[in-house]
Amino acid sequence: MKKLVIAYSGGLDTSYCAVSLSKEYDVHAVSVNTGGFTSEEIKHIESNAYKMGVSTYKNIDAIATFYKKVVKYLIFGNVLKNSTYPLSVSAERIIQAIEIVEYAKSIGAEYIAHGSTGAGNDQVRFDMIFQTLAPNIKIITPIRDQKLTRQEEIDYLKSEGIDMPWEKSKYSVNKGLWGTSVGGVETLESEKPLPEEAYPSQLKHAEEEKVKLTFVEGELVAINGVENDPEINIEVLSNLASPYAIGRDIHVGDTIVGTKGRVGFEAAAALITIKAHHLLEKHTLTKWQLQHKEYLSSFYGMHLHEGQYLDPVMRDTEAFLQSSQKMVSGDVVATLKPYHFSLDGIVSKHDLMSSKFSTYGEENKAWTADDAKGFIKILGNQNKIYRQVNS
Repeated sequence: MKKLVIAYSGGLDTSYCAVSLSKEYDVHAVSVNTGGFTSEEIKHIESNAYKMGVSTYKNIDAIATFYKKVVKYLIFGNVLKNSTYPLSVSAERIIQAIEIVEYAKSIGAEYIAHGSTGAGNDQVRFDMIFQTLAPNIKIITPIRDQKLTRQEEIDYLKSEGIDMPWEKSKYSVNKGLWGTSVGGVETLESEKPLPEEAYPSQLKHAEEEKVKLTFVEGELVAINGVENDPEINIEVLSNLASPYAIGRDIHVGDTIVGTKGRVGFEAAAALITIKAHHLLEKHTLTKWQLQHKEYLSSFYGMHLHEGQYLDPVMRDTEAFLQSSQKMVSGDVVATLKPYHFSLDGIVSKHDLMSSKFSTYGEENKAWTADDAKGFIKILGNQNKIYRQVNS
């Protein structure tokens, strides 16, 4: 039997794929942990994978890889899709696809399968990564190709002796390092909010709490003075902020295939980190750095969302973002409150507000009144010429 690797999550779709494909192929299941999995959950997924008839199961820990290759640049760029969404799931899928296809190549697989339907974004992200990195490996997608309904999948599995509780949860939750997406009946329409109980993190703390975030060259290196790897600090911050039910919102955006989509999410650590980092940048970068970073970061987020991670323009943009962070070091204090947070201020040796030249709106020591008048006259010169010529 020819060797096939399946991207296995343990859900209904990938379970159907594993059982049906095991009849024709030597199936090797793999899942990629980009955050959100406990060791018990991984063991449960592994146990179910073998029940589906796979030859082997492997879980790849890619949390650090996810941070270094993607999340770091999302922070550098303060990337929020449509000024709202920190690209939690779409960013994960890129790294998951890369890890899966590299694993397939390492064991000499001739085929690779995933459980995406033909309606969403993930099919594009997986296929594009697989095709680019392993053009000789054939992609198999039973759910998409056969246009299967959920009930058809359940009936098939039962006929194969796999009678498990496949009842669909009221809300679909996808948890990762950079946030948790939440989908339900309300997100299929345009007018309804998600109810309180839909969000995994419920309000537990009412008293305000201050948290100090320390950045070195744009990376989150410490929380409350305790140093650790940035990906661990993100998890620590999430544990501190989630009991305040911070970071909830609903994202509305355009899918890669041209439809509109709506999804709820909670991303306390991502939103606090991005906003704190952005505040530090406002104090330490020049206005032209901030301006050019804004549109390049927007393009970076869009290309990542669209599955274009492997295009060389992404490495070019990452080089710019990395270079922009040389002076983005300092502490930012945030106050955690029920359902929201505020940023108190920053302390940085690179703070451009601490300039000895002037105090905003009050005094200056670097120019005279006549210097100011001449500057303003020249600055407005083109506007005056335009009005004279065209009036």
